[in-house]
Amino acid sequence: MCAKKTGSFEDLAVVGVDIGKDTFHLVGFDRAGQLVIRKQIKRLALSATFEQLPRCIVGMEACLSAHFVSRTLRGMGFEPRIIPAIYVKPFNKGQKNDYNDAEAIAEAALRPNLRTVSEKDQDQLDLQALHRVRARLVSRRTATINQIRAFLIEQGITVRSGLRALKNSFETILEQRQDEISPRMRGILIGLYGDWLWLDKRIEDVSGEIEEISRTEENCANVMTIPGIGPMISTAMVAAVGKGEAFDRGRDFAAWVGLVPTQYSTGGRTILGRITKRGSRYLRMLFVQAAKVIMMRQNRWSTFSFGPWLTEAVKRMPRNKAAVALANKLARTAWSVLRHGTRFDAPRDMAMETI
Repeated sequence: MCAKKTGSFEDLAVVGVDIGKDTFHLVGFDRAGQLVIRKQIKRLALSATFEQLPRCIVGMEACLSAHFVSRTLRGMGFEPRIIPAIYVKPFNKGQKNDYNDAEAIAEAALRPNLRTVSEKDQDQLDLQALHRVRARLVSRRTATINQIRAFLIEQGITVRSGLRALKNSFETILEQRQDEISPRMRGILIGLYGDWLWLDKRIEDVSGEIEEISRTEENCANVMTIPGIGPMISTAMVAAVGKGEAFDRGRDFAAWVGLVPTQYSTGGRTILGRITKRGSRYLRMLFVQAAKVIMMRQNRWSTFSFGPWLTEAVKRMPRNKAAVALANKLARTAWSVLRHGTRFDAPRDMAMETI
């Protein structure tokens, strides 16, 4: 399906690509803003179609396969720009369809001050996949443990909170409560316990692979010199932002992670609210967990360069708020270490628990 061309093909300035599972929708404009291209292509025809186009800016939303498409087009001489969906939405006109989406992407790609997503190489995508697999396995393990607890409660059996408490008492419960648990329910519980052990093994294997990468990758090793930061945060950060070139300073990275307060300003008056929780939810969770681990070890604060700041912060704000503020500081510090290829200035406490 093609619309009538109103612009000059030779002056093609931008092409918006709406990426689908099997088909792509293209909308292109020339330098005067006139429509030049409006067509649908098969995924396999991507290279053949763009080989016939003048080299220009190509915009696409951040989605599945966007990085693969971006690398393919960059290798052909185009200038791909991966745009977060939230920045494309204001340019949408009319009802939602694939061509309107592609047109909005093309218009957004021409904005000179628009922040784009950094293109990931294959190593980053592989590392990101490991983290996503691990997160899914941890979620499934939690669901399995909760189901075991729920079935035990239905039999009138409660176990104190904690993963270790349930694992240590599970076999004892089945042995001592044989009269209270039916044979069928006993079989169900044993099956769930087997699933739990299998998930533990899978999580251990994936975590071990991530830790191995963190030891051999220089950028990860540098980030791990920061107190509280270990293999999980360092590898997740490198997988998400590479060397952090997309951000001008640490504050921008902390804002992208969602660790800055929401802002409402009018008439010269600024009101700050809760943290935005935008950007990477996974990284934000890891940084907050690392901050809470550090706050649990108050006797070690004096060994950190930010120890005096943390001591004063805990005095003037609630503990959870101080933990988020510390997570923000850790994120900014991690970006600085990653971007400049340096190590943290404070001595590393090897006994410090890390994430």
